[in-house]
Amino acid sequence: MKLFKTLSLAAAAALLMAGAAQAQIKLRYAHVGVANAPQTLYADEVAKLVKERTQGRVEIQVFANSQLGGVGEMVDGIKSGAIAMGHHDFASLGKILPNTAVFNAPFIYRDAAHALRATDSRSSEALKAINAELVQKGGMRIVGSFFQGTRHLTSKERVLSPADMKGKKYRGVPVKLWSSMLTGMGAVATPVEVSELATALATGLVVGQENPLPNIFNLKLFEVQKFVMLTGHMQSVLSVFVNEKIWAGVPAADRKIIEDTMAEVGQKTLDWDKQTFDRYRKDLEAKGMTFISDKEGLQLDAFRQAVIGQVNKDFPEWTTLIQQIQAVK
Repeated sequence: MKLFKTLSLAAAAALLMAGAAQAQIKLRYAHVGVANAPQTLYADEVAKLVKERTQGRVEIQVFANSQLGGVGEMVDGIKSGAIAMGHHDFASLGKILPNTAVFNAPFIYRDAAHALRATDSRSSEALKAINAELVQKGGMRIVGSFFQGTRHLTSKERVLSPADMKGKKYRGVPVKLWSSMLTGMGAVATPVEVSELATALATGLVVGQENPLPNIFNLKLFEVQKFVMLTGHMQSVLSVFVNEKIWAGVPAADRKIIEDTMAEVGQKTLDWDKQTFDRYRKDLEAKGMTFISDKEGLQLDAFRQAVIGQVNKDFPEWTTLIQQIQAVK
């Protein structure tokens, strides 16, 4: 009987130790993406794989569609630690460290694959330098990136050159870089949160905007926009950022699993984009949208020169960082 009690106590202790060893870390992950958007699929896939690969030690709880607030509130929440992590354009961290926005600069990447290589937190020299400052000034760091698609213009009106946008209000992501880019395009940059975009277009607050095709479709912008101009002005690569103290509280082995998983799923987003571009174009055309390319008179060189000129004027401090980004093979 005494032996049985001893064994029972030992078994109970073993169970307690096992439970402690498996103590779960829960990370609240916020973003503004809507259902079925590539960024939503990315976050959900990362969360699923991380839970599997850490055998439940780490659970990423995803809050999509601005459930925890818009971009500004999300960044503030991650900085304070109220939210563990999230993703958005690199430029959304510009209010903490302005130079972070360089990774969203228009016309700096050769293609989508180059954009991911140049924003890999494990190897990018430019991003390593940015992270060191982000940790110091904002208590957060960038730990992943993924591809959301190439950004294009949409409008109620046909646009062929920056002259066609002169003096007209276009929605921009509410950060300085987007204002600079749209100013270069000739427009009056008007910040609007993505959750309010369709309404802003419907009411005439803005006449146009820019986004990848999946966003244009999933936000149902075909209901309030007529034309898609294939400007391809940005390779839309999004950053995943995390509160530094919370990140330091995750065991090193599990941090590596999270980073490697993000990089793996990030590569998948390149394939997703290739698979979905043609489909989304057909779907948008079926909804009544007209596509304008250089074949229809779109003056891509005029856009490129005007935008690069404006960005160089507004961000002269980016010269070295842009050179590092463009040097990535």
